Amino acid sequence: MNELSSLPKPSVIEDVDYEVILARKVARFKGIWEAIRTARPELDLPPYDVEMMDSDPAMIVLQADATEDMVLRARINDAAMAGLLAFATASDLEHLAAFYGVTRLAGELDDRLKERVVLSIQGRSTGGPKERYKAIAMAADLRVKSVEVYRVGRSPLIHVAIFSTEVNGIASPDLLTTVKAALEADTVQLANDEFQVASAVQRVVNIAADVWLLPNADIATLERAEGELRSAWAIERALGRDFILSWWQAKLAIAGVHRIVPAPGSQDEIAASHEALALGNVTLTLRGRAY
Repeated sequence: MNELSSLPKPSVIEDVDYEVILARKVARFKGIWEAIRTARPELDLPPYDVEMMDSDPAMIVLQADATEDMVLRARINDAAMAGLLAFATASDLEHLAAFYGVTRLAGELDDRLKERVVLSIQGRSTGGPKERYKAIAMAADLRVKSVEVYRVGRSPLIHVAIFSTEVNGIASPDLLTTVKAALEADTVQLANDEFQVASAVQRVVNIAADVWLLPNADIATLERAEGELRSAWAIERALGRDFILSWWQAKLAIAGVHRIVPAPGSQDEIAASHEALALGNVTLTLRGRAY
């Protein structure tokens, strides 16, 4: 999905600004008014200079017309966006996906469906590029959050690492069996390909730190800090996402925390592209209070 989110806004999408539309209509109206004054002096029309009065009948009509114009332009924008994968949602997205032979799974959200469409397009080779196998793995079960396909050295064995929506991201045996069956289907598996499907979560990271609190902070601050860290990691964790020391220090520095010193030996935990690191024990030791 990064490829889609990094694209610039397409030129077909027009910026809609009510004030700009209204100003343009007022200017056109004043131009017509002046043209009539010039062509028909016998009418004795005064210059039109009351556009700031919302009670003026002409302004009421122009404002209504500008609103209608704005709504129409917005609808045209919506129609244009519905045909672009980066912006399509709901049933519009499903029609785009169907063009590439991809069908929404029951309960599947738009972002995941878009990711599968991209993988399906990238993997459209009978040679079995990894995007093809990733698309098949994600289509096998909604519990597959993301997947990495790789080889070790020159081994012909294809490793498939599954990062799951299940507890702690660990893929259950049932899910691994489901994915492997999908990859080994007669219409999918190439003759020389063999698969090893495993959970991407293979390594648990434990951390420890000494903490000093502000004088007025209650002892439950430590528990809240740990909760903030776990919630943040649950959002950030992904395949290949490193667990950086400075990052988790910052997440623990909530209101009431004065200082955090990681335990000796603490270091950045670097994840391989097929790994999703799990956060294990978080040991926070209160060392005192200070400003």
